[in-house]
Parts: sequence; structure tokens; C-alpha cells
Amino acid sequence: MLTIHAPAEGDAVLVEGDRLAAIGPYEALVAAHPAARVRRWPGRVTPGLVAPDGVELLERAYHPDPREADTLGTEPLDPPPFALDDVRRGGSARRGVQRLLARGVVGVTGSPRSRVVAEAVRRSGLAVLPGPDLPPLAVGGPARFAVFDGGVCVVTVVAGRLVHRER
Repeated sequence: MLTIHAPAEGDAVLVEGDRLAAIGPYEALVAAHPAARVRRWPGRVTPGLVAPDGVELLERAYHPDPREADTLGTEPLDPPPFALDDVRRGGSARRGVQRLLARGVVGVTGSPRSRVVAEAVRRSGLAVLPGPDLPPLAVGGPARFAVFDGGVCVVTVVAGRLVHRER
């Protein structure tokens, strides 16, 4: 399915599957692809962010379950006040990944040592990069980007999927 992500500022992007099929003015993309689904967003499309310490944070810190907020709070605990087994570490990693996506992060550096953290990163679609540089958006490249409005991430797209949307 073709989807046009049309920001209020700058160029729009056309996503086909997990790739960027076109980048350009909204009017030109709609004229060339009238059957495409259109999603309008405030702000500007960017390549997204890379979290150079993302893997380390997912492995080191505990991201509390919302049901634990009354006793543990809502912020990551680094270090956690208890030992993490794979079940708790996996849940923490998934919640941590969601926090990263909500900030517009589309890639992390480093290689996860923990199997459950590696699985959470893989399933999210986050790019695992050798360094902090993210290539610019390019036709034929991965559909991996974020839309920011006034410094706030309103949308994150990874592997062509909408994985975060500010409410």
C-alpha cells in the first residue's frame, strides 16, 4: 500500500512497503499517486534520531511497568533495585523501545548482549548502526523517519510502519 506522509512544512514522502518511493512536494506526490493513502502531520519530516546509548540503556536500566508506577514510579531505574530475569528484562526492554520511538529514535548503536533485548530491538524495527550517523532520506532507501513539530516528535515511522504517534 502506498502512503503519503504530508508534513505541514517541507517535502512529503511516499512510502511503499518498507521503502521510500518518492520525496517531494505534497501536490506532486498526490498528482502522481492519487490512490495513495494520505496522512497529514504538523511539523517537518526528518531522518529521525539515533540513540548512541540506546542499547546500553535498554540493557542496564529497568523501565517500570505502568502497573508498578505507584511503587517504582514511571522513569527508568538505573540501576534497577532488583535483579532482572529474562521475563522482567524483556518487558523492560519493550517499554524502553517504546520510549525511544516516542522521542523520534529510529536507530541505536551497539549490539545487544542480552537475547531478550536483542529481540525487542529486532521486533521494533529499530536500525542497529555502527555509529551515530543516520543517512539522509533517499528514494529507494528505508522508510525510517520521524516528524517533529516544535521539537516534539509527533510521528515515528520504522520499516514503513507507523510505530509512534503523539496523541
